[in-house]
Amino acid sequence: MHPGSDVKDPSRLVLSLALLLAILAVSTASIFIRFAQMEAPSLVIAAGRLTLASLVLAPFALTRGRSELQHLTRLDLGLALVSGICLALHFATWISSLETTSIASSVVLVSTAPLWVALLSPLLLGERLAPLALVGMALALAGGSIIGISDACRWEGGLACPPLAEWWGGAAMGGNFLALAGAWTVTGYLIIGRRLRSRMSLVPYIFLVYGIAAVVLVAILLAAGQTPFGYTPMTYLWILLLALVPQLIGHSTYNWALRYLPAALVAIGVLGEPIGSTILGYLIFGESPGWIKVVGGILILAGISLATRQERK
Repeated sequence: MHPGSDVKDPSRLVLSLALLLAILAVSTASIFIRFAQMEAPSLVIAAGRLTLASLVLAPFALTRGRSELQHLTRLDLGLALVSGICLALHFATWISSLETTSIASSVVLVSTAPLWVALLSPLLLGERLAPLALVGMALALAGGSIIGISDACRWEGGLACPPLAEWWGGAAMGGNFLALAGAWTVTGYLIIGRRLRSRMSLVPYIFLVYGIAAVVLVAILLAAGQTPFGYTPMTYLWILLLALVPQLIGHSTYNWALRYLPAALVAIGVLGEPIGSTILGYLIFGESPGWIKVVGGILILAGISLATRQERK
């Protein structure tokens, strides 16, 4: 079974493997972005990622999925529009947050997305997580926070962290808000995706949402006075890899899973990304994770394991 196709009732093992595939694929994003950022601005990278992903999907969506796209209701089109805008703003706000706040603050705040999804899902989707899944979410959030904080803190006979004023004061406040906005917008993207995927097949849905996100991001980068042209072929290769691996494999697998799993449970799986990124960073850049990150990673894995034990709704 390929995660690009919908099936009637995938087993729990298949769903777990799909989430693992998504985590591994999305974890490559930070590596490809780091290489692309040697030359291209972040907004250009994000816009290129979504644009290329949409172009790859276009032949399939406009042939096999044309009838489905033509018969979408105004409500479905409106929801897809909002979902695409949320995805675009997630990339734009989160990437921009890194310019004025610490990586630690940004990672911790954007990783609160599962909490917002869990809070809103009962109201908007009628979905409630089982108690075991809530415990898993708490563990995973704690692990994500520990990994984020480890970027700013160090062990010197005790844990030494910067004063709170450096995390929240001055220019960092704006960056922190942008990171939190990144969490809120990805929350909207996941919740709307859960609703639409119940009645839309995968390829037409992701083509529509990725395409809308691409248009929004291109508009943002042009408004910012940036250009998507004039970079070296290697930079475009990294952006293409971003489109093929973390976007078309990673994000698309998350969207496939949204048809069968509660939005909050899929959001918890997203917290596994820092673990994969840390492993790849060690293998490629020789960046050895400290023991604090290892503890955070163990908590995330334990949390995801507990959360995925719940029954699908």
